[in-house]
Amino acid sequence: MVNLPSSIFSSIDLTYIEDKYSSLPNQDLLDVWSSLKGHKGTSYKFNNAKIWVPTNPRGAERLPPGIIVAESDLHICRLWGYPSKDVINKPRYLFTFTVGYDQKDNIDAAVRKLTGNFTVMLFHYDGRESEWNEFEWSKRAIHVSARKQAKWWYAKRFLHPDIVVPYDYIFIWDEDLGVQNFDPEEYIKLVNKHDLHISQPGLSADSGMTWEMTRRREDIEVHKSTEERPGWCTDPHLPPCAAFVEIMAPVFSRDAWRCVWHLIQNDLVHGWGLDFALRMCAEPAHEKIGVVDSQWIVHQTVPSLGNQGESVDGRAPWEGVRERCRNEWAMFHDRLAIAERRHYASLGFYQPNSTAS
Repeated sequence: MVNLPSSIFSSIDLTYIEDKYSSLPNQDLLDVWSSLKGHKGTSYKFNNAKIWVPTNPRGAERLPPGIIVAESDLHICRLWGYPSKDVINKPRYLFTFTVGYDQKDNIDAAVRKLTGNFTVMLFHYDGRESEWNEFEWSKRAIHVSARKQAKWWYAKRFLHPDIVVPYDYIFIWDEDLGVQNFDPEEYIKLVNKHDLHISQPGLSADSGMTWEMTRRREDIEVHKSTEERPGWCTDPHLPPCAAFVEIMAPVFSRDAWRCVWHLIQNDLVHGWGLDFALRMCAEPAHEKIGVVDSQWIVHQTVPSLGNQGESVDGRAPWEGVRERCRNEWAMFHDRLAIAERRHYASLGFYQPNSTAS
């Protein structure tokens, strides 16, 4: 054990330091301490001076601004070498999938299309994350595992805007998507070309789909509006006829995601109803939200997450999951309507029609 003189740094718990680093050779530890002790410009001479910088991030007012790191990333670092050399290639895009192992072939097919410009992140809802090691790419991916959770539960907790800020675009995809006709790099080129801040690939004609807006058109690169069934659209610039994508395969720009993350409700994990409110995070929404037709996918409509539910009162597990989805949609609608009314009332305005309507 190295006995460190207490006079080196009076504010440091030497007992803890000595215990934590007891496995280091004595000379190595002494060399580190000697370096710190002799380092010029340390702040310890100012111990009696108080720092309070109100423009710092909340909670960090006591820190000198130059030491604050307010944002992070998902780049993998080494445990050795110089930190500045840890990340040679910094990916520009983040691709996340919420997965169960049974859909491994879909995910493998998708990831094999990704270049070094992409970070891959898997959210595992079935607890079988170690089985993905059969894929070489899985060893470079980021894995987050929490049993029986939905995509937006993960997104709210692990994709904070200050964590994903290095990425130009964030893909937040389901697992039941066929990608034979999808090229991620070409997709991003089209998103940039048409200035789409929130987008999704078109769905093939044989996909399971609910809305006409997401159906692929064969004669154009991108579409931003559609005609729905009679009476479904009160305004041609509003969802579901425009400013609309579904929540199965959305792609967000960095700025749009910062807004959307704050829109996601912490307890509404399925995200139902969110697609109708995404337009609040892009302006003008009917121009900044659209469907990319020339890069399309197949929605296989595999009810895998529904099978993660529990059988209650003799009902199938998926029935309880679907019931919660519908309830969450109604709750989200009500919360948004109330929030809007209160906001406009605080400004002295009467708002008869809610964005949530």
